[in-house]
Amino acid sequence: MARSVLCKGVSVVQLSRWTPPRCYSQSEPEPLTLRQQNHGIRRIILNNPKKRNALSLSMLETLRENILTDVDSEDLRVIIISARGPVFSSGHDLKELTSARGREYHMKVFQTCSEVMALIQDIPVPVIAMVNGVATAAGCQLVASCDIAVATEKSTFATPGVNVGLFCSTPAVAIGRAVSRKVAMEMLLTGTPISAHDALLHGLISKVVPEDRLEEETLGIAQRVCQSSRPVVALGKATFQRQMAQGRDAAYATASKVMVDNLALRDGQEGIQAFIEKRKPVWSHKPENVHD
Repeated sequence: MARSVLCKGVSVVQLSRWTPPRCYSQSEPEPLTLRQQNHGIRRIILNNPKKRNALSLSMLETLRENILTDVDSEDLRVIIISARGPVFSSGHDLKELTSARGREYHMKVFQTCSEVMALIQDIPVPVIAMVNGVATAAGCQLVASCDIAVATEKSTFATPGVNVGLFCSTPAVAIGRAVSRKVAMEMLLTGTPISAHDALLHGLISKVVPEDRLEEETLGIAQRVCQSSRPVVALGKATFQRQMAQGRDAAYATASKVMVDNLALRDGQEGIQAFIEKRKPVWSHKPENVHD
């Protein structure tokens, strides 16, 4: 199968199923992330298994770049974030958090991390975490920030910062919005890992699958997303995030207005007309209103 690869983690390649490109020379360090795109699905792979895919400042900056590149393109419909090696991500690189780095550097690390986590929820396309292994601290935060998370049975999740004197306060923002408060506090106060099945039970992830079915299941979800209209999905995702932060009455007011806005979209009317005519809709994938 033909491939087009740019090796610094900022390219698009024509593949759905990922195989690691090896086009860099042995004298060059491997890129921290790899990016590929095919049929609307962008795959971003954390590519630093020797350091447990730690979310160093460089890793976070590269991840942000890979998410933002052509994010408004009609060709991009969904993003999958996965990782090489047995650890999805161990969280922040603690070597960057010593006093030698200084307060200003530390602030930049956490600001960048917060920007990336917010970005995942703010971009117009869904983001899916594909987890096969350990996700701890900011790595667990990354999973919690994604719209959907599929994990293998062997995966575990933890916020162990308290054990090394650094309470996982920023991971708690995402995790505390994904699971109940008491479950979040037990994770944060004890650092004890939870299994994939417990993570599913408590709402941290959306599906647990055998390891040999992880890619198939995750790609299946991504492909189903791609069958829908891009502007309809974008409007729905943005509205969900907005109304979840509101009280009930405000949420209904917001959602009701957006339903009307959705009906005004060309793709909104196309979907209804296709249902009436018992045919498949032909999406424009353009955020245009019927009377524009």
